[in-house]
Amino acid sequence: MTLSVVTQPELKLWLLFRGHELLVSVESSAFPLYPHYDALGFVSDEQHVVGEHEGRQVSVVRLTEDAVEPEGYHFQSLRSLLLSIDADSFSLAATASQVLEWANSHRFCCRCGTPTQPHPRGERARVCPACAYHQYPRIHPCVIVAITKDDTILLARAQRFVRPMYSLLAGFVEVGETLEHAVMREVAEESGVQVKNLRYFGSQSWPFPNNLMLAFQAEWASGEIVIQEEEIMDAQFFRFDALPEIPPSGSIASQVIHATVTELAASYR
Repeated sequence: MTLSVVTQPELKLWLLFRGHELLVSVESSAFPLYPHYDALGFVSDEQHVVGEHEGRQVSVVRLTEDAVEPEGYHFQSLRSLLLSIDADSFSLAATASQVLEWANSHRFCCRCGTPTQPHPRGERARVCPACAYHQYPRIHPCVIVAITKDDTILLARAQRFVRPMYSLLAGFVEVGETLEHAVMREVAEESGVQVKNLRYFGSQSWPFPNNLMLAFQAEWASGEIVIQEEEIMDAQFFRFDALPEIPPSGSIASQVIHATVTELAASYR
């Protein structure tokens, strides 16, 4: 992917990250894009073009870890912004976060250890000046699936969840797998059940740190729930009108759950 750099300051907007947190206004819930970052007292030598917003080029800046927020601003985690920004804005911020993560983890050539350089023609790549190896951003595909059984949906509480929240079964696609096989394997490993009638639902970039969530719907085929205890604390089939706490609305997990529950409600009421 080649990204041309806009030189006119009036056509630029900036996203400002300190670590994994984004600078936002205390008073405004608007998407935190700034026309100038130096006017806020920040200095950075790492900038990346990540996209466009309303016809203006958007770049991301990595601030130093000791950067102090100006009065009226604070740093907020990208995950917490899910509830306050639209899908397009979250996608742009997700891209920015992943580009910074990639640039930071590919500062040296993985073949010979030489410090890498930006691509000379503006491609999103780090180039080794010694051996000419190109390192591009990589994503980790992860499947997530809503499984129905009669008027219920299978939800699980992961061991890592701090809150008493339930979500869908999910897991990474392994080398050599199709997405369909990954769904069936993960479901069997984590819950002990088998599924059928697998249907693709949609996808979402998930920058924690660089996943691509691929969502499916499926039906229970056979088996009793036997949880993978090192991963799952509890798993149950919940009736569509008696759900526990589920993920926030901005996540694709929430989107698939709500879509599936709506279908169940139409069929069983």
